[in-house]
Amino acid sequence: MQRRLLLTLALAATAAAGAHAQATKDIRIAHVYSKTGALEAYGKQTATGFVMGLDYATGGTMTVAGRKLVVIEKDDQGKPDVGKSQLAAAYADDKADVAVGPTASPVALAMLPVAEEYKKLLLVEPAVADSITGEKWNKYIFRTGRNSSQDAIANAVALDKPGHTLVTLAQDNAFGKDGVKAFREAVKTARLVH
Repeated sequence: MQRRLLLTLALAATAAAGAHAQATKDIRIAHVYSKTGALEAYGKQTATGFVMGLDYATGGTMTVAGRKLVVIEKDDQGKPDVGKSQLAAAYADDKADVAVGPTASPVALAMLPVAEEYKKLLLVEPAVADSITGEKWNKYIFRTGRNSSQDAIANAVALDKPGHTLVTLAQDNAFGKDGVKAFREAVKTARLVH
């Protein structure tokens, strides 16, 4: 997956940079994630994995086609309004060519219009709510990982057995609501298949 992500980042940044004269320009990647807040531990793991993936995919050079990868970290604090403003600052002030993140689905949903406004790619990872690439999707959004429906199908197949009662407890946000909705549909489908 890291090589696919790196290729996507490189292509997006190259397309964003445009002219051949900018071929030596650094590829600036904004990584917007929860450095602080309720998902801090998960955010830190994501940041560590992201940098390790870039390092591995580039053979330790942190360059692609002779262009240095520069990662700009932004803390969304797990808050949609903060994530939205951090992404706007990354695109406008930090001149990010492309952005990756965020940790939480509600933050991702708030960031979608920013990517569209700046006409720059946002690679959504690890947020999983279906609505990110569903009805609110725009052409600047690309998901690199799983979504709520995929999680739900796997859980429904594994857990829905005769005699079992399934109960779902979820957060009151896009992640939880999309997850419960997807799980409910997956269980219905699984029961039709049995």
